[in-house]
Amino acid sequence: VQLQAYGGGLVQAGGSLRLSCAASGRTITTYAMAWFRQAPGKEREFVAANRRSGQTEYYSDSVKGRFTISRDNAKNTVYLQMNSLKPEDTAVYYCAADRNLILGNIRQSDAYAYWGQGTQVTVSS
Repeated sequence: VQLQAYGGGLVQAGGSLRLSCAASGRTITTYAMAWFRQAPGKEREFVAANRRSGQTEYYSDSVKGRFTISRDNAKNTVYLQMNSLKPEDTAVYYCAADRNLILGNIRQSDAYAYWGQGTQVTVSS
């Protein structure tokens, strides 16, 4: 499966953005889908994921209550709605997918086989 992430940009603190991750080559219905981010000088960190369409969503503590992951199976696309953005949310955001993900590894970046190219999100204070 090929992934293309887009929708990043520059936004003021408190604002919102919606990231999209368009998949091609395979339907994502049976794939675990996730968003990770990497800020300058920091390691890539987990943001949000769900293992299958309609199943439980998982979030990092830093974004819980502000970000929402969702899917549109008809468009083969995953979204990350980001509200109440903070300067510390500034990072390159990556979408990831894996078909054989073990639930216990859902927050681990090395558990995902497929990655998009990343989209920059910058939140100004």
